[in-house]
Amino acid sequence: MDSTSTFKEEVSLKAGKKEWLGLAVLTLPTLLVSMDMTVMYLVIPAVSENLRPGSTELLWITDIYGFMEAGLLITMGTVGDRIGRRRLLFIGGTAFALASILTAYSDSVGMLIASRALLGMAGASLLPSTLSLIRNLFHDRKQRTQALGIFTTTFSAGIMVGPLIGGLLVNHFGWGSVFLIAVPVMGLFLLLAPILLPEFRDPVAGRFDLFSAALSIAAVLAGIYGIKRLAEQKADSASIVFILVGIITGILFYYRQKKIRDPLIDLRLFHNSTFTTTLLTMLIALFCWSGLFLFISQELQLVMRFDAFHAGLWSVFGAAGSIISCSLVPKLVGIIHRVNLLAAGLLIMAAGMLIMYLFSHEFSLSLLIASIVLLSSGCGIVVTLGHDIVMSSARPQQAGAAASLTETCTTFGGALGIALLGSIGAAIYRLRMEDTITSDLPASVIESAKNTLGGASVTAATLGEPLQNQLIRSANTAFGYSFSAVAGISALLMISMAIIVLIRMKKTGE
Repeated sequence: MDSTSTFKEEVSLKAGKKEWLGLAVLTLPTLLVSMDMTVMYLVIPAVSENLRPGSTELLWITDIYGFMEAGLLITMGTVGDRIGRRRLLFIGGTAFALASILTAYSDSVGMLIASRALLGMAGASLLPSTLSLIRNLFHDRKQRTQALGIFTTTFSAGIMVGPLIGGLLVNHFGWGSVFLIAVPVMGLFLLLAPILLPEFRDPVAGRFDLFSAALSIAAVLAGIYGIKRLAEQKADSASIVFILVGIITGILFYYRQKKIRDPLIDLRLFHNSTFTTTLLTMLIALFCWSGLFLFISQELQLVMRFDAFHAGLWSVFGAAGSIISCSLVPKLVGIIHRVNLLAAGLLIMAAGMLIMYLFSHEFSLSLLIASIVLLSSGCGIVVTLGHDIVMSSARPQQAGAAASLTETCTTFGGALGIALLGSIGAAIYRLRMEDTITSDLPASVIESAKNTLGGASVTAATLGEPLQNQLIRSANTAFGYSFSAVAGISALLMISMAIIVLIRMKKTGE
């Protein structure tokens, strides 16, 4: 029977060898997309030396990939439902390989920004298609949980090994080689996918509404850009305008989906309490995780005085914890109810946050690593189970839309966490600096040091030893207060979310 024309709500047959081999093929684009999210930060020094970008151009080089990916996730997820998820993977995979070659051989700043934008567009087509194909390949709930555990483990592994592999390649072959590794991997994927991946599409999806797609892209792009600008430049008028444009456009998108006959997103998905609660859980978890890692990186580099390489090396423990927890989820769901395990993941994150709350004033390295491992391990459980619950809540023909919504929520959560928790921490730091900084320092030094911990470190380097030690001590104390406050807020959010999960999802019998 042709799977592109017929769907069954329940399929009792378990996945066989071909489906598991198909999953192995799907891990290839997943690994590449996750590696590409982190590897750019590693090559920035070499790019700066070779292409000489300005400060604004440098921001666009690092950010454009994430902007384009976030903006197109919803559109690409629903495009896959209509034209076929395997076909969209082929298109996206081919585009990713070609854009990687363009990126590797970019000889100007404009070319590099454009090729990174194309990479983001291709990445947006790969993630939702991969998730939705897993939903269609694995109909047995237990097997699907295992498959999604492998998916999230692969994604976490890509984030962890990306900088390590990238560092070796940059040192030996130049910065362009980092992007060329995508070509053989994607070539292998394009070779094996037609053999091992069946085609799936929604037979009753209706026509594609271009205006809805434009609204969704504008809403996400404007919102993400405004939030990121808010995090980098504080509350300037342009940040607020972009955020408002994103909100207004998002509202227009919502009402258009209610009005038209063939909506881009079936809003009936949100009538399912399990679906909406899980999406909110993933958004809040990534909100806190991303916001706290902003403080963790400063703690390692500016307070504990590790260089960038060693700070990244200590952060690997968190990624390792995430990989282990993702891989354990399929086994744990056989022992612990999914709802209880999801709440447990949130509480594990909260435990790491409470350590940060209690000890951020005088962190030892061992305590910081323990809190990082708890934070990332709990997040791994939440994201793996979140994908499983969301994809299981959606019908097979809605898999593309459901997958794109999960990816969009996690992207928004991360951006919001960096912006809002970062802003709260910065405000507390400034207030505490006014209380802790010594009056022996010159007024110009005090004003400069009150803005950020990094600014205080730079300023301290210009002072003599007695004043330098005073300023560093004051700045570290103020930063400890801000780190503690943000960790405490995050812990309260995690505990509250765990209670909401237990109350709302237990009622639905999930």
